[in-house]
Amino acid sequence: MSTAAGGAAVGGGPTDAEWAAAVAAVRGLPADARVLLICHVNPDGDALGSMLGFALGLSRLGVRHLQATFPGPPGVPEPFRWLPGVELLVPPDDAYPEPDLVVCFDAASESRLGDLADRLATAGTSLVLDHHASNAGFGGINLVDPHAAATSVVALGLLDRLGVTLDAAMATGLYVALTTDTGSFRFEATTPAVHEMAARLLATGIRPGDISRRVFDTRPFGAVRLFGEVLGRATLEPAAAAGHGLVWTYATRADLTRHDQPAYVLEALIDSVRCTAEADVSCVVKQSGEAEWAVSLRSKGAVDVSRVAVGLGGGGHRFAAGFTGRGPLDEVVASIRDALPLNVLPSNS
Repeated sequence: MSTAAGGAAVGGGPTDAEWAAAVAAVRGLPADARVLLICHVNPDGDALGSMLGFALGLSRLGVRHLQATFPGPPGVPEPFRWLPGVELLVPPDDAYPEPDLVVCFDAASESRLGDLADRLATAGTSLVLDHHASNAGFGGINLVDPHAAATSVVALGLLDRLGVTLDAAMATGLYVALTTDTGSFRFEATTPAVHEMAARLLATGIRPGDISRRVFDTRPFGAVRLFGEVLGRATLEPAAAAGHGLVWTYATRADLTRHDQPAYVLEALIDSVRCTAEADVSCVVKQSGEAEWAVSLRSKGAVDVSRVAVGLGGGGHRFAAGFTGRGPLDEVVASIRDALPLNVLPSNS
């Protein structure tokens, strides 16, 4: 059994033995241990916030040789460059090749770690913190709680078991993680326990208004123009998903170049698409290579988009998931359209 944020034990999460093994792995580190923290490619608020918040907790425990990293280009998205602990980030090429302990955050599979996945084999011990229901288990010790609203819930659970006293710097990253993965506490995963965890984090003195403005309400004018263009080509298919409706749009690398914007600005676009009243499922297809697309899927409850994504090589949650599509755009969208009716949930789900 595992413990959700501020709440009672729930099934399907880490066992007491897994929690104990994770605590022992950290507590048993020698004084000169090298610890490497890794989150998934194209990191979002939960990945970075959980990783950096936990990193600061390890520093408080006395871990001196500590690095944090993620695969791909080393640039941190603008909304998260101010996070406490960001100075611990190193380019993937500079990451410890043989760490004593590697801790992975918010990655549902090894593939999400890119070229850094080899650290799972070269590390003395590997620990995985995650909350994706599609996570089948990888690494040495798994703390995976599909009932947790964010990976930061799991990270805080481990910090508590390690006896780390929460401070404002740690709480900032964990709060960013929690608020981004719950959509500012608007999504289905927002439970009383989530609000209890948020209250605990706020009690350290962090300012939620300032955090929300930096994370959600700050965008370059070029991104505003880009969003307008991409939203202008959105397509509504009311008959898709067995009549529950699909709305989708796409963005190309040429769009980013034309508006002089980095790829990460598109991550927020799904929120502008998912509000479409006539569609249960929303989708944004973002070009990441010559014939490669990063696909974001959202559902309002009629369709399990996690099963859609898993069937197409990705993963996620019932209401939020993604995968990497390959081939022409119309074929990628067709694969989604074909999968939706097969994953409509019973009306009483």
